[in-house]
Amino acid sequence: MSRSVRTRPEGSGRGLSEAYDTALLDLDGVVYAGGNAIAHAVESLASARSGGMHLAYVTNNALRTPDAVAEHLTELGIPTGADDVITSAQAVARLIAEQVPSGARVLVIGGEGLRVALRERGLEPVESAEDDPAAVVQGFGGPDLPWGRFAEACYAVARGVPWYASNTDLTIPGARGIAPGNGAAVEVVRIATGAEPQVAGKPLPPMHRETILRTGARRPLVVGDRLDTDIEGAFNGEVDSLLVLTGVTDAAQLLAAPPQHRPTFVDADLRGLLTGQPEVVEEEGDGNARFRCGGWTATAGAERLEVEGDGAALDGLRALCAAAWTAGGDAGCGLDSGKALARLGL
Repeated sequence: MSRSVRTRPEGSGRGLSEAYDTALLDLDGVVYAGGNAIAHAVESLASARSGGMHLAYVTNNALRTPDAVAEHLTELGIPTGADDVITSAQAVARLIAEQVPSGARVLVIGGEGLRVALRERGLEPVESAEDDPAAVVQGFGGPDLPWGRFAEACYAVARGVPWYASNTDLTIPGARGIAPGNGAAVEVVRIATGAEPQVAGKPLPPMHRETILRTGARRPLVVGDRLDTDIEGAFNGEVDSLLVLTGVTDAAQLLAAPPQHRPTFVDADLRGLLTGQPEVVEEEGDGNARFRCGGWTATAGAERLEVEGDGAALDGLRALCAAAWTAGGDAGCGLDSGKALARLGL
């Protein structure tokens, strides 16, 4: 099914924080990068919260515990309790607990977040393949995870021990740029063993289930920076999403997105939770997809996307999304967008 951009909540010109009861916010690339708050995040979240929106922080990063994440957010000026944090470690621990006996040993390749989540489910974390584990779980362990940990995983997986991964994000944003994520580490074990793990994190159903169970959200809005995890996870969960352009996704990737990677809303940063989303209007044309937003009009031509007008660059991008996704349909848009994005300065 083709998915089209929508730039305002259905039936309302309200801001998103008024139209949705809960924001399910990704952390890396959305709220912070490399430990520092992203511009406008602290004040935007404070305003959304004061307006009655529940804020929950949903991360595929399994390294830290919810307590540690909550403490970090609070230090950044975003008051947060551990119950407001949902991690892929919690999602994978629930998945494992449903498939192995209570009290079973689980070989951990990762950080303290995984160990705490497993204990919460009555499972015993162990460090060696020789500890007779009933399962192997792999999560992001930070830049200092020893190479020998991957060997331990391979020893157990190669002899048939069930293998789980908190998530398979290939990259993770940081203060110095994009670094390898847990998905890159999972590939090491996959290549060495030929096995396939069960994966819990975004965009897969176990993570969405964990999030809804822990937050009780009735009308959630997923907020993220990644098309292949945050936005696809919202698509799979059949809930609306907001893409912010503060992380790994750039404008060209957004325009080329297939239906499952198309967000409901697009904004520059978390200020998008507060502002009314401008309308995108389809215009009559010569058979080509043609849309207007603000002072910009975008057209999907025979070979390229085109944009003309002036005003806020983000409005031009929204119009381009509508044109690109309409023209591309279920296959995604393969039209050249370089000239149009240059015109917008994106």
